[in-house]
This record gives sequence, structure tokens and C-alpha cells, in this order.
Amino acid sequence: MAIEVRIPTILRSYTGGAKVVDGAGDTLADLLTDLDSRHGGLRGRLITDAGTLHRFVNVYVNDEDVRFLGALDAKLSDGDSVTILPAVAGGAFGFAAAAAISSHSAAAAAISSHSISSHSAAAVVAGDAVAAR
Repeated sequence: MAIEVRIPTILRSYTGGAKVVDGAGDTLADLLTDLDSRHGGLRGRLITDAGTLHRFVNVYVNDEDVRFLGALDAKLSDGDSVTILPAVAGGAFGFAAAAAISSHSAAAAAISSHSISSHSAAAVVAGDAVAAR
């Protein structure tokens, strides 16, 4: 049984730089065990100590998210294509910072136009800062 597995750049050090590798297995768990036997350490980057997929790892079988196919129990067939995609981070902080600045500006405007007491104003700004985290 041959299953084509697409490897993201960040994990290619485990596959000797290969973008695509072949593997075998009846389920995704079996496939990852097979891949780890030939590309040591790969499975450990995808599976938690509790034995589940890391939440920042997205795996697709023939363009279907394995979370909807049974996760590690997802059934595989000869000729399937598996794609591993790590979740991309970075943009969320920019949005949170923009929201905090926007909220802070709105709070400052409310303070100056509505004569809120300084204690209440501090609470509004502090609350917005906490909400932005």
C-alpha cells in the first residue's frame, strides 16, 4: 500500500529535505508510525504525549481534514494523498494590538467627552487591555 505524504518545509529536516515521501498504513496512526520508522522524530512533532494530533497541526487525506474523518483513526487506502500543514501563527497579535489601540482610543475619547471619574476611566482602559489579550 503506497500513500503519498506531502511534508511541509518546517519538517523536511526529518525527511532529508524531501517534499514528498511514501508511506503505508491502514489508518493515519499506522502511517505516522511507518513514517517515523524511516524518518525518525517525525511522529513526535505531530503527536502529543497524550497520543492525539497537536492542535497546531492540520492533516488532510485527499483534501479532507482528518479531524472530520476520525483523526488518527482515519482510514487510508492505497493511492491516498496525505498533506501535513502546520498552523501558521503571527497575524493574531497584530489584530489584538490594533483592537487594544482602538479600544484605548475609544476609552480616552469617552473619558474626555463624558467626564468619567478617573477611577472608572482606569477600569475601562485596564479592562480593554485585558480583553485584548
